[in-house]
Amino acid sequence: MNSRRRVLLSVVLCASLVLVASFGAGEALSRPASSVIGDPPPDLHAVPVLFGRVGRESVSGWLIRGTPHHGAVLLLHGVRSDRRAMLERARLLGRSGYSVLLIDLPAHGESTGTRITFGLREGAGVRAALDFLRHELPGEPIGVIGVSLGAASMVLSKATPPPNAVVLESMYPTIEEAVTDRLTRRLGAAGRAVAPLLLWQLPLRLGITADDLRPVVDISSLHAPVLVMSGTLDQHTTLAESRHIFEAAAEPKEFWAVEGAAHVDLLTHAPQAYASRVLPFLANHLHRDTDPR
Repeated sequence: MNSRRRVLLSVVLCASLVLVASFGAGEALSRPASSVIGDPPPDLHAVPVLFGRVGRESVSGWLIRGTPHHGAVLLLHGVRSDRRAMLERARLLGRSGYSVLLIDLPAHGESTGTRITFGLREGAGVRAALDFLRHELPGEPIGVIGVSLGAASMVLSKATPPPNAVVLESMYPTIEEAVTDRLTRRLGAAGRAVAPLLLWQLPLRLGITADDLRPVVDISSLHAPVLVMSGTLDQHTTLAESRHIFEAAAEPKEFWAVEGAAHVDLLTHAPQAYASRVLPFLANHLHRDTDPR
């Protein structure tokens, strides 16, 4: 076998391995993250709820009833997680008198779903949760706090009517940037070349396209006051990308760069600063029109 043929075979083998690996990664990333959640922690004073028919799917969660006329907040977790990731936010909000709904997004936790779709079909779960809150707590102003996938799901839900206030933590701007950022972090410059191999699977595996997953485009029609938050050291969604999201949002809007935080739980990273930024934002938009009668 001459050297040219050996080189050609090596290239073909490497390309095949990369293709197989990318297909396996696509399968792993979109596979449902189902888990048994169990009972809520006793200190939460929450009740289990099951609602909605998202297509043929149902959404599972916990509901905490707070002070009447004080507002309600929907909590949306990150990818391959579940409502338990939002427990400390629920406790923080509960101490402030809010009613709180923690849900498992579709294809996560105890909610049903055949595939993770990076915010698109998860958005149907968000709409169902908002409808549930309006039915259970009529007249209460509603806020939403979404983390990463949860943030994207809120924006991509295109909920009508919109919530009264939205907090978006560590949200990706486009699926192209999300995939490229993560692969570049792991593979260096080679990650940019591999990213298209994951993106081309979206129509084949999920029946959606990259154009369906661009929260930075849809945020302009959110029609709600928004607080965009990002860690200054986040490499999954860079600070520059988060500022781009903020610039695309309509007024009223606020931005908070969390000093020293990466793509982590921002509440855990800076609990006092988080409370001092998020609680006044929610109070400003959820309490000002509240009828105390």
